[in-house]
This record gives sequence, structure tokens and C-alpha cells, in this order.
Amino acid sequence: MLKLNGEGIILGRLASHVAKQLLMGEQVIVVNASKIVVSGKPQMVFGVYYEKRVRGDRHRGPFFPRNPDRIFWRTVRGMLPDNKRGRDAIKLLRVFNDHPDEHKSVEKLGKTVESLRARHTTLRDISRMLGGKSG
Repeated sequence: MLKLNGEGIILGRLASHVAKQLLMGEQVIVVNASKIVVSGKPQMVFGVYYEKRVRGDRHRGPFFPRNPDRIFWRTVRGMLPDNKRGRDAIKLLRVFNDHPDEHKSVEKLGKTVESLRARHTTLRDISRMLGGKSG
């Protein structure tokens, strides 16, 4: 079982690492999903996620999540194959907005927001903009 801390980690890098681990059959737990970083100018990033949220029909979808943990889950799901192997892999993923007490020891990946020279925003800010509960 792999436990990862998402605080200050770039969304795409963390999601691709998690997707690889899930495809190898390892259970992955990600904590502090609301503190995961998305690189780019905040207004541009908000526009991209807003377009994802409002496209489609409110009755038939496609439905895009508003909460930080579900946004991360959806990003990882998009990196998995669309077959039985991918469906089995996504069932091994657990994502939390905060840091639950039962998951005390967690790893932190190498590349963080300190090494990023571009502007950035967090999933918490994106969630607030979309009207979701920000963890």
C-alpha cells in the first residue's frame, strides 16, 4: 500500500505516478488533495475547469466534479485505460481532502511547487471557483 501526501505536488506529475502504481496492482492512498497544485496562470486554469464543468447537459452529462478529491480522482481516471484493467485499477485509489488520523506515515514525491517557477493555483481554489466544498 502506497500512501502519498499531495501537498505542494503538481497535479499531472502526481496523477501519472499514481496511475502507474494502480496499473501495477498497488493500492494507493492520497491525502491533502485540496493542496495539490495546478501550474499556469490562475485565470486561465479557472477558465479551463469552468468550461469542463458547464459543458454538456445537466441531465445527461458529462458531469465534472467540483470537490478537490473528486477532481484528482477524475484526472487519474483519465490516465487509465478504458477497459476492465483500468476499471479494476481505479478501485484501488482512495483520495482524501485532508490528512486523516489513520494515515500518519505518508510519502512525499520529489518535485514540489518550490521547483516550479511558473504561476500556479491549488485544487482548493479551483473547487471554490466551481462552487464545491473546499477541503
